[in-house]
Amino acid sequence: MTGNENEVEIIRDKKQMRKWSRGMRSQGKTIGLVPTMGYLHNGHISLIQEAHKHADLIVVSIYVNPGQFSPTEDLSTYPSDFDGDIQKLMAVPGGVDVVFNPHNLYDYGTTTITDAGNSGEVERKAVVVSSSSSSCVEAEEERGLGHETWVRVERLEKGMCGKSRPVFFRGVGTVVTKLFNIVDPDVAVFGKKDYQQWRIIHRMVRDLDFAIEVIGSDIVRDNDGLAMSSRNVHLSSEEREKALSINRSLSRAKFAAEKGQVNSRELRKMVIQAINEAGGRIDYAEIVDQETLEAVEEIKSPIVFCIAAWFGKVRLIDNMEINI
Repeated sequence: MTGNENEVEIIRDKKQMRKWSRGMRSQGKTIGLVPTMGYLHNGHISLIQEAHKHADLIVVSIYVNPGQFSPTEDLSTYPSDFDGDIQKLMAVPGGVDVVFNPHNLYDYGTTTITDAGNSGEVERKAVVVSSSSSSCVEAEEERGLGHETWVRVERLEKGMCGKSRPVFFRGVGTVVTKLFNIVDPDVAVFGKKDYQQWRIIHRMVRDLDFAIEVIGSDIVRDNDGLAMSSRNVHLSSEEREKALSINRSLSRAKFAAEKGQVNSRELRKMVIQAINEAGGRIDYAEIVDQETLEAVEEIKSPIVFCIAAWFGKVRLIDNMEINI
């Protein structure tokens, strides 16, 4: 920590964030970045604790990125509690040095895009555009004024979440690139609950020669086994109970694979049936190679079983690595 261990410096300006990072680097300090969209829970705290193992100073970004939401998705209802987030960060062992909470990373002084919900009391609105392949930041592009540069990892983004959310990963790749350029970290920590996202960022860093170590941190679960997610707050108690079928069925599939059932079709069938019977609606259930994210028919090497399912109006994702 650079000051009192309970203090957290809040920076909202890009130039000020760069100035801070360059100043710390000039002192020989290393910087760890934990990108978040806020509404922090113990899963996020675990990422910060992991970052402390690899860097002298910790920056946590809190920014709900409109570039990864299509106009039909839940940008306007994404949960937010900035003051609560700051209180949680002040209580983290080892502390957090800076919270980077930009107003709008897509505002270049020429656009009229409204802030996407990033500082507690700021009103959150999505710009409505007609195309399902457009994000909530593209309305200005038609006039040649808005953001039009996107970072894509073309093959890794095609399946799973990329199939049902076609603008999601280009939005993630772009905003993470922006954060890397602004914060200039040595290390960045991402949760492996968003397994495809973690692999995409890892590949992007390799392909674009960022001098940043990308670390994947294991999933953190509540006591009942549900993977921690900011969206869990939208689940009713009944929906939450039903959603436990995801982790339970993945655990059964892992046990079955370790006992010799390596046919992906049979394992997928087992999990899909369990989630459907619990009242969920499957978006996808895929068994893929941990590195390439290519679907496998038979498990012969380390894989990850990835799930996305709807319970009520809430879409949950989860996964389980199987190493045999």
